[in-house]
Amino acid sequence: MAVLVNGTPTDFFSTFRGLRQGPLSPYLFVLTMEAFSSLISRVEEKGFIKGFKVMERRGERVSVSHLLFADDTFLFCEDNMDQLDFWKWVVYCFEVVSSLKINMQKSEIIPVGDVEDMDRAAAVFGCKVGNLPTTYLGLPLRAPHNSCRVWDVVEERFKRNLATWKKQYLSKGGRLTLIKSTLSNLPIYFMSLFVIPRKMRLRLEKIQMEFLWGDLEERRKIHLVRWTVICKDKRYGGLGLRHLKDFNHALLRKWLWRFPLESESFWRKVIGKFGEEEGG
Repeated sequence: MAVLVNGTPTDFFSTFRGLRQGPLSPYLFVLTMEAFSSLISRVEEKGFIKGFKVMERRGERVSVSHLLFADDTFLFCEDNMDQLDFWKWVVYCFEVVSSLKINMQKSEIIPVGDVEDMDRAAAVFGCKVGNLPTTYLGLPLRAPHNSCRVWDVVEERFKRNLATWKKQYLSKGGRLTLIKSTLSNLPIYFMSLFVIPRKMRLRLEKIQMEFLWGDLEERRKIHLVRWTVICKDKRYGGLGLRHLKDFNHALLRKWLWRFPLESESFWRKVIGKFGEEEGG
């Protein structure tokens, strides 16, 4: 192994022990997964495994055989037992070289479309059979993003935090601080990728509004100011809270800004399949 220091590789050295925690551990793991990715790419170039291909609008094909992010890994292949055997060989080689053991108890093989004999395919790796929709990096895959059910996990986080806070005697200022620092940040991850349904947006805003005014299940207080006024900037008579609809639009528009700037990035090539306007 060698490490790049200011763009220059050091001499090669051997590793003797790993780290399970601490600031250095994730960096070492990323280096290891880079080697795993290179191994997969080499096997794919030889034609032993095939992922799926995305046809760009320009006629170019983008091959997707694996996705890696931290310790979450997605491997793609055709409905073919020979390819599954090759994938098993790739995984075994990685375990031997890296001295890491993949936990098959936490792994799943997920069919896309009509796939026969899934139990046999799962037996190759010794893992269980999953199905779609599922989650990856905390986000839903193959789920209707305009459905409120996808956002139920966000609403549950709201209620879980409130269950603790409502037991405390908080001033208006304290409630306002908690909304700004915690509640309004909970849906950011989802809103940066999906358009929040109107029904869910109103439910989340209602939760924040009731908490701000100190509503209890058995006693509802009068809301003296409309929520739209509360969400205005302090310079205009509001409290500076985020309006979820506007904030959602702002988060999604960053992709419009990145789209023409990152023409060679992987996500840009995949999205380009669905078409693009002239000039980017």
